[in-house]
Amino acid sequence: MSTPVRVSLSTSSVYPGSTASAFEAAARIGYDGVEIMVGTDEVSADIDAVARLAEFHEIPVVSVHAPTLLLTQRVWGTEPWGKLHRAADMAQAVGCDTIVVHPPFRWQREYAAEFVQGIADLEVEHGITYAVENMYPWRTGRREFQAYAPDWDPVGQDYAHVTVDLSHSGTARQDPVQMVRDLGDRLAHVHIADSKGSAKDEHMIPGRGSQPCAEFLGEVVRSGYTGEVVVEINTRKALDARTREDDLIEALDFCRRHLEA
Repeated sequence: MSTPVRVSLSTSSVYPGSTASAFEAAARIGYDGVEIMVGTDEVSADIDAVARLAEFHEIPVVSVHAPTLLLTQRVWGTEPWGKLHRAADMAQAVGCDTIVVHPPFRWQREYAAEFVQGIADLEVEHGITYAVENMYPWRTGRREFQAYAPDWDPVGQDYAHVTVDLSHSGTARQDPVQMVRDLGDRLAHVHIADSKGSAKDEHMIPGRGSQPCAEFLGEVVRSGYTGEVVVEINTRKALDARTREDDLIEALDFCRRHLEA
């Protein structure tokens, strides 16, 4: 049975394993593609190396996650707009048309002030989708800190394209099914994972937390969504390589089962 939506693997799902090992695992297990999390692994930031890995393993790169995390502030330089132009270079080189980008941190004031219009301008300039990802308030005990600007929630912002990440919606205590309905055709990309709704960004294997992952995937199909579903899970605590592979297989099987249903 063919699945209505492709299921791909984020290279972050094998961390601390390498980008190369993510390609190998995705191809061997049977994922439909790979999302590149551009990060501190030098290969992930090397456009030619990524293109060679995709060709060698005969698996497409479906999206590029720009290096906009705290830990990747110096990858591809420190100028945020330069990073997003560089992400377009990688996307064009490997033949994909989606870039995932986080909203700015509040302390990036100039970048944040220009961000909404700047993303729209980049899409026109490069002819590529920049899908802004939902984030969450940072919480410590009863205190909340709004770390992102103009907002951690992209639904109410004037973005043409949005990424919905279920681990992030779990941390933010949002309903991801309603997000699909509210976004309509602005939903351009999906990161599937699970969460128990804690203050931590958990990225659990879908089905192991409290988020409505199955219902979400069903709503994605009913919406007529034509983008990618990317498994972005945390396997850092896997006891060994076999356990990590079992986690990747379980996540893929969960997605395909509920997308087909």
